Amino acid sequence: MFKRGNMNLEEYFRLHRKAAIAFSGGVDSSYLMYAASRFAQEVKAYYVKTAFQPAFELADAKRLAASLSVPLKIITLDILSFDEVAANPANRCYYCKHHLFEAIIQAAREDGFDVVMDGTNASDQADDRPGMRALQELSVQSPLRICGLTKQEIRDRSKEAGLFTWNKPAYACLATRIRTGEKITASMLEETEKSENFLYEMGFRDFRVRRCGDTAKIQVCARQLPMFLENRGAVRAELGKYYKDILLDLKARDEI
Repeated sequence: MFKRGNMNLEEYFRLHRKAAIAFSGGVDSSYLMYAASRFAQEVKAYYVKTAFQPAFELADAKRLAASLSVPLKIITLDILSFDEVAANPANRCYYCKHHLFEAIIQAAREDGFDVVMDGTNASDQADDRPGMRALQELSVQSPLRICGLTKQEIRDRSKEAGLFTWNKPAYACLATRIRTGEKITASMLEETEKSENFLYEMGFRDFRVRRCGDTAKIQVCARQLPMFLENRGAVRAELGKYYKDILLDLKARDEI
């Protein structure tokens, strides 16, 4: 079940008996934590709570950690206090990842863990994820990538394992909704989260509410475009509380 690449996850955790998992509550880190709970001698998960993560991510993280009986440490970090992050440059993700993982590494070391692991998988390309440079600089290990597991394989194996995260849509942090170069504020993030929560409660899945100044640009997947048009009045009324103009991106795709 776990065989892939030069080694499998059981072999990996035989070499790394103590596993400190950088845990986001997403598909990849959830499966990594599941594997660690099976094969490692000691496991602890670390979730960094910032203004960039919506509340449901923390709720999912708590739920999965409890289901696997893995201790979870929640680290609160004021990510907007770092000017290089709040300024929202093109390489914001690099700075953000650096601060997040520095906090995790410090907490893990205090708990007696020498190695921190994250959920980067074999489908993730380094040139597409500026934050991966920070992981390399901080010597964070990525067992799923080392063992050659792709995103689809992780979803398939998560389903087999009975993890509720197996079909969870990919989710980028709230900061990605704000255009590069526009300074990020707490109120922008709060309004984005409220807007996306509203659409989720309406039944939308795999979507984004992107912010360009006072304008919201809504992206929904192609199959849900008709539902959006049917409910545009309700969407306009709710999101009009936070944005001057509301636009619909007509380049609808199968996935956002």
